[in-house]
Amino acid sequence: MKLSTRIALAVGITVPVLVLAAGWLLLQLVARDLHAEQDTHLRERATLAAADARRLLRVTAADRPTAVEQARERQLYASALDVGIRLTGPQGTVSGGPQPASSLPLPASAPKPVTIEEGSRSWRVLSVRVRGSRPGVEGTLWLFSPDTGSQDQLTLVRRRVVMVALLAAPVAGLLGLAVASRASRPLRRLQQRTSGLDPRADTARLDHAPTGVTEVDDLARTLQTVLARYDEQAARTTGALATARSFAASAAHELRTPLMSMQTNLEILTEHPDLASSDRTEVLDDLRSEHTRLLGLLVMLRELGRGDLVEADAFGPVDLAEVIDASVADARRRHPAAEMGVPQVMPRLNVYGWEPGVRTIVDNLLANALLHGRSGDGRARIDVGLRAGGHAARPVAVLTVDDRGPGIPQARRDAVFHRFHRGPASPGSGLGLTLVAQQAALHRGHVRALDRPGGEGTRIEVRLPLRGETAPAVPPPLPADRDWLIGTAEYPQGFHKDGS
Repeated sequence: MKLSTRIALAVGITVPVLVLAAGWLLLQLVARDLHAEQDTHLRERATLAAADARRLLRVTAADRPTAVEQARERQLYASALDVGIRLTGPQGTVSGGPQPASSLPLPASAPKPVTIEEGSRSWRVLSVRVRGSRPGVEGTLWLFSPDTGSQDQLTLVRRRVVMVALLAAPVAGLLGLAVASRASRPLRRLQQRTSGLDPRADTARLDHAPTGVTEVDDLARTLQTVLARYDEQAARTTGALATARSFAASAAHELRTPLMSMQTNLEILTEHPDLASSDRTEVLDDLRSEHTRLLGLLVMLRELGRGDLVEADAFGPVDLAEVIDASVADARRRHPAAEMGVPQVMPRLNVYGWEPGVRTIVDNLLANALLHGRSGDGRARIDVGLRAGGHAARPVAVLTVDDRGPGIPQARRDAVFHRFHRGPASPGSGLGLTLVAQQAALHRGHVRALDRPGGEGTRIEVRLPLRGETAPAVPPPLPADRDWLIGTAEYPQGFHKDGS
């Protein structure tokens, strides 16, 4: 059913109901006014008839001649005019004029006019106590007025109200249909524009000009938002599929070498059971090394996939000092011989970020320094720093990790953040610093390799935007290209290092 038809039906039903309700109220007001007019007339007649009623009671109490008594009765009837009268006293009852049957019970008293029913007729009744100056002169004067005129007028009003309600139903329905059809025209135009949209088949989207109708404009904006979110999710799905394909290609490419090496070593062990003990030990060590590298590579690839697929609602306030403390504590447990210098008191710097991603940055910086940053004597000496930097318009947190290794040549400092880039003798996966660069990009930050101040070695510096006290509690916008394209990486995620 069309919206205009629904509105027409609603109006066609509502208007007669309102007319009937208004008519009922009008009937009550008319009835009250008619009764008020009738009651005023009864009171006026009661005031005129009370004196004549008192004289009649005195005559009957004094036992005057019948002629005198009849004359007083005629005076009483003449003062009542068009209302009925009934006077009850010690000597009996005198009545005249229109009134209900004597068998109809009357109220005990009616100092204010009341209505009594006699079959299909009704009467307005008023009673007045009559007292004389002498004992025995006492009675009750009843006045009656037929309620027929009021009922006739009320019936006429009732019929007209019903007639108006019956006429109002179709007229209101037709008018409601016309008005609703015109009012819903912007909605029909919006429906016509949206019916041809197919977000799966083409890139055309809703082009809506404001109509001035709040509901239609709000609906159009909602549809535009839904389509935009559909496009966003479709792009994210495409990106996720690209990430999955890239993951599969990377895993197949990078896992092939260690798996083939492990297969070769296993064949040596099975085909040469009499292998010398030293050779067997060397083969087993090689197997353990390749196995460790294989596990590390899978973990790193998984973390890269998590970073590519994380959503903005996973972000929240992160205290960098707490993350650094937890990461350094874990590194010290795994490498008790390493020397790790951490400031006694670190500034409390908050970023709005993904806590697992921030922890990935610190963990991989420490792991990289422990693996590649050993000094000539083979010992690992690492210094971790945290400070505020940048400028007032864009404050940043500066995280630094210094080692005392051989350093990184200037020409290779960008390449160390590429995927699967590692030195000839490196036992790593070539993804540690790639993860650092990826997470820095997700947090709208930056990472770079520098010389260690004051001596030989390398400093890796990560800058992340700070969350100020007045910053809104919403996640920062994520990079549009999630195939991990960052300012410090020359190639997208689909690139594999040459010769690997």
